Amino acid sequence: MFTGLVQDLGSVAEIETGDEGVRLIVRTALADEISLGDSVAVNGVCLTATSIADGAFSADVMNESLRRTSLGAVGQGSTVNLELPLRAADRLGGHFVQGHVDGVATVRDAVDDGFARVVTFDAPPELLRYIVEKGSIAVDGVSLTVSAVDESSFAVSLIPETLERTTLGSAVSGRPVNLEVDVLAKYVEKLVR
Repeated sequence: MFTGLVQDLGSVAEIETGDEGVRLIVRTALADEISLGDSVAVNGVCLTATSIADGAFSADVMNESLRRTSLGAVGQGSTVNLELPLRAADRLGGHFVQGHVDGVATVRDAVDDGFARVVTFDAPPELLRYIVEKGSIAVDGVSLTVSAVDESSFAVSLIPETLERTTLGSAVSGRPVNLEVDVLAKYVEKLVR
């Protein structure tokens, strides 16, 4: 369980690609806090640390995760959002994020609005039905509040702190991002059915 509050911008140091999946080696200031087997959210995808050495951790990304997330588009040298799991004593500053990505959206555009930046994402209809204005959403693992939604897209307004501390500060048109909708919406839909 995560909160969607990014703790570090990691750097993909190496990618080992094979038929069975990908191994990511990510350099991060958080490496000393990670143990073998720990969960780490990488751009919102919950991965398991398989090794830790020299200020970096490794994680295996299976083909299923590559198909359902934007991690397949990550390259060597890419910057990624990182978050360690929530501890029972931690403050819950974002919202409950599981690290179970529901799908991928694409940045439509990003426009300045005073000191903020409004980023609009094109999203598939099967995910848009769970997205509501002023509701919570995780975009590349970042807990955000939806500022607008229509039949094909949604928007978020990003403050300077978010722009500086996450990969969303460099969001450009066409870039794929991971989406995790609020899990409560999915449970309510199932119960109502």
